[in-house]
Amino acid sequence: MTKGKRWTVQEEAELKTLVEANTHVETIAARFGKNPGAIFIKCQRLGLKLQSKGYVNTSVSIPRELPSVEEALRMLAGALKTAVKPGLDKVEVQRLQAVATIAKTYKEILADYINYREIESKLKEMEELNARLLKERGSDSSPQPTSAPVA
Repeated sequence: MTKGKRWTVQEEAELKTLVEANTHVETIAARFGKNPGAIFIKCQRLGLKLQSKGYVNTSVSIPRELPSVEEALRMLAGALKTAVKPGLDKVEVQRLQAVATIAKTYKEILADYINYREIESKLKEMEELNARLLKERGSDSSPQPTSAPVA
């Protein structure tokens, strides 16, 4: 194995050629003396679409906007609706369980995030109000002209 060894420009070009030729990941891994996971990661970094029958693509796309709680609940409802269908195989049931768990977790984390955003907003308002009050107080406490004592 060549763990930690940097890819050369020639190796990256050869990888691209092998991927474009739909070469199996095991063959590519053997060619470079790396494990299939390393090949997947390198392909992901290079933006290459590796044909990987039998292997799971672990890359996660990051959305530009957060799905709403309603969208997460829709996914959860879809998983629930599908889960009650008779004749599901074990893998499909596990997939639906994963979808349900992820949707539930997302909803909870999103609720915390929204709560934190509200707290941040209120804190910012309080800081601005405090600064304004201190400024007003500072101008109010400026020395006032005193009248001379009457004799």
